[in-house]
Amino acid sequence: MDQGLTPPKTVAVLGIKFPILTYDSALQLFQSWIAGGAAHQVCIANVHTTVASLTDHELRNISNAALTTMDGLPLVWYANLVHRANIRSRVCGPDLMLKCLDHGQARGWRHFFLGGKDEVLADLVKNVCSRFPEADIVGWHSPPFRPLSEEEDKQLVDLINDAKPDFLWVGLGAPKQEKWIASHLDRVNVPVQLGVGAAFDFHSGHIKRAPLWMQKSGLEWVYRMAKDRRLIKRYFSTNPVFLWHFAKDFLLVRILGKQPEAV
Repeated sequence: MDQGLTPPKTVAVLGIKFPILTYDSALQLFQSWIAGGAAHQVCIANVHTTVASLTDHELRNISNAALTTMDGLPLVWYANLVHRANIRSRVCGPDLMLKCLDHGQARGWRHFFLGGKDEVLADLVKNVCSRFPEADIVGWHSPPFRPLSEEEDKQLVDLINDAKPDFLWVGLGAPKQEKWIASHLDRVNVPVQLGVGAAFDFHSGHIKRAPLWMQKSGLEWVYRMAKDRRLIKRYFSTNPVFLWHFAKDFLLVRILGKQPEAV
């Protein structure tokens, strides 16, 4: 990854290296990437993807090669309590997307949306254009829910490249979106490529986001689980693992003065 304006200080959480970022520093970094023209990947990590990376080594390698932000507040708590990182806020996908759309209005930033159902994309584009009338939306595409043929994949790459976006927003769900971006990074000529998960559903209005107080208190996952029972298995299989590592590493580092065990 081209370092550009990336803050030199990083903090490790369960084997993932997180640059210490704010929304403002991320926007400055993206501006430098756009000026440079080379393709870069941004991973938006939460507890689920961080724990998944313990056993999914491909995902871990992708995360460590990309710019990876802390989407989940528990990751911020870990970094602050275990490593005293003094991180003040998370950098989450849905909010980062809105800030880039807004910030880019006066800068001519061009956006392409990839993923989601046709009706979700249609409402997403409608809402974005209403909220950010000067945002330059240069394309969107809903791929089929199956592996693409070699010819279909080439057509998709050409579709994106021909639109010449500065930002490629990918909403295919984790870790599919992270792996898709990584496998196409040498062919998709877009400076900023981000996997943003449920952001398309939120900003299209198809899924209601958790109340702000739940977002700020790290309880957004509870709201999402209550609204979508399919997420119960995900959260109850990964949250306890994260809590175990959190408690263990806090004990090792802050109480016993040792380094966290390698994962």
